[in-house]
Amino acid sequence: MIDNTGFVTYAMFHALKLHFTSDSYDYVKYHGKTNLSKQTFSTRKDKYSFYKLSRKYSLDELKNFLVANFLVKDITWVGDLLGPEGEENYIKWQKRNQALTYTFKNDMMYLLENFDRDKIFIVENGNYPVLLQEMMRNKISIETLMILENQFHFIELWSKKISDDIIWPNIKRRIMKYKPFVNYDNDTFMIQTKELLKEYA
Repeated sequence: MIDNTGFVTYAMFHALKLHFTSDSYDYVKYHGKTNLSKQTFSTRKDKYSFYKLSRKYSLDELKNFLVANFLVKDITWVGDLLGPEGEENYIKWQKRNQALTYTFKNDMMYLLENFDRDKIFIVENGNYPVLLQEMMRNKISIETLMILENQFHFIELWSKKISDDIIWPNIKRRIMKYKPFVNYDNDTFMIQTKELLKEYA
């Protein structure tokens, strides 16, 4: 078992940052490994911020904490994670994922009660579909959108039809890169989706 240290924290931060901000690097595929040296880390002015994080979280907690924050925005300075916002993002992430079935059901009910079910996924005139708009408004969770993507595979179609080529590619990357970090049984959620669609038919 690897002990968490300032350098290990820095390495994980760097790897997850690459994962969420680049198309080429895959944290899972490369097991979080990047070309970093302890010597380079020792010269960083912000190294003590990484030591603070290493004392606060275990490795598993740290990974979840960093994922939760990279989902919200691109983190360029580790110091941003040490304030109340970093902890708040993590707490919200924990609540959503610890009650994922509840989160998903509530999100689906919200969508089906407030929008035409046939238009939730549809890109009209190059505009963002309802599902994406509601996620961006924080009315539904990114987890719900990601679970639905795993069920219906609509994101590549969206990419062909959405006119925006500035913001959308970054949102798409964030959603797709998040997939490996959410643990759930897809068959169970597929059943729930079918039941809800039947209920709101």
